[in-house]
Amino acid sequence: MNPIIRAEIITIGDEILFGQITDTNTQWIGAELTGIGIRPVRKTSVGDLQQDIIAALSEASQRVDVIIVTGGLGPTKDDITKHTFCKYFNTELKINEDALALVTDFFAKRGREMTELNKQQAALPENCTYIPNLWGTAPGMWFEKDDVIYVSLPGVPYEMKSLMTHAILPKLKERFIFNIITHKIIRTIGIGESFLAEKIADWEDALPSHIKLAYLPHFGQVKLRLTATGDNQDTLDAELKEQVDQLVPMIQEFIFGYDTDELESIIGKLLLQNDATVSTAESCTGGFVANQITNVPGSSGYYEGSIISYSNAIKMHILGVSRETLEDFGAVSEQTAREMAEGARRKLNTTYAISTTGIAGPDGGTPEKPVGTVWIACATPKETVTQLLTLRNDRKVNIELTSSYVLNLLRKTILKTEAEKINDL
Repeated sequence: MNPIIRAEIITIGDEILFGQITDTNTQWIGAELTGIGIRPVRKTSVGDLQQDIIAALSEASQRVDVIIVTGGLGPTKDDITKHTFCKYFNTELKINEDALALVTDFFAKRGREMTELNKQQAALPENCTYIPNLWGTAPGMWFEKDDVIYVSLPGVPYEMKSLMTHAILPKLKERFIFNIITHKIIRTIGIGESFLAEKIADWEDALPSHIKLAYLPHFGQVKLRLTATGDNQDTLDAELKEQVDQLVPMIQEFIFGYDTDELESIIGKLLLQNDATVSTAESCTGGFVANQITNVPGSSGYYEGSIISYSNAIKMHILGVSRETLEDFGAVSEQTAREMAEGARRKLNTTYAISTTGIAGPDGGTPEKPVGTVWIACATPKETVTQLLTLRNDRKVNIELTSSYVLNLLRKTILKTEAEKINDL
């Protein structure tokens, strides 16, 4: 096996640390590096202070082979990346004539005057290799020192991605002989991370040393990511398949998909395969379930619509929930969830209908029904299945968890219904 090439990604900018923008660059860069066989081992976010950036560069150089830096390459005074690299490499800025020609052309084509600040975009550390930016004015820079490669890129995502795709990744491929890093993801729902780990502990302990397992929980789901490293793609694919074949029987009831599968897309395929339709009746989720379903292209082929019955009046007058049910059991009850689902199926004339009613929070709870109490239901032509959820005190989390659980209830109900049809033949 070839030596593992390790990388660190450093993002520069107070706006990231202050939470004013979301760092999407790191996720994208990490995926691209992994795709060519470089293993990202750390990401670091640093503010606009030169000493902190230098410390981050120095520390990273002790543990990785490649350092990718994004941000701080604009023309204003707070963009200090080039000056910091000059100090780090003990060099000076100098106008790069090729960079100047590209910046001049950039403004000329747009009929805009180039200021002195714009001209300074072409001032680069003397010891860097200039990486032309055909999509903006901030050039990329490539440095090498003590067998470590440093790459500095603009923070603007589309500029960064273009430079990485067309210049940096090809240059890295030329420089290194890589191992192959490949992943297989098993997507589960309906079982907690710790319970899942207990079920598969013996299998996990027996994994070969070049195959690693990671648990990735997210709103009621747990992704199991197998990562294999080696020098032959076919061999790795065969080994991963063998491991998945051993794993699946242990947790079959909790698996809903693999790799990029999403719960809502799996449900869409099931509905299309069985020429079935679905509708939704939502209270506490306020349309979030409908949004998840309609995020799937082609969902118009099986999704009819939603009734967002936030008030009791809508529950009664549109969905047909009885006044007696609401008075005797309350809006957050098994009986109400049942009648909401049945009313939506009847009103919208669908094969299936799902419903949600609960106390999302942060207030509205009682000792008998605290915040996080949610009832969900799935109505079919023959029966209505209900489930009680006891969730958390966080409104957003409760909405997303409820959505995952009610979609999973729909998935399981479809599978059960279609299996019963086959058995009746």
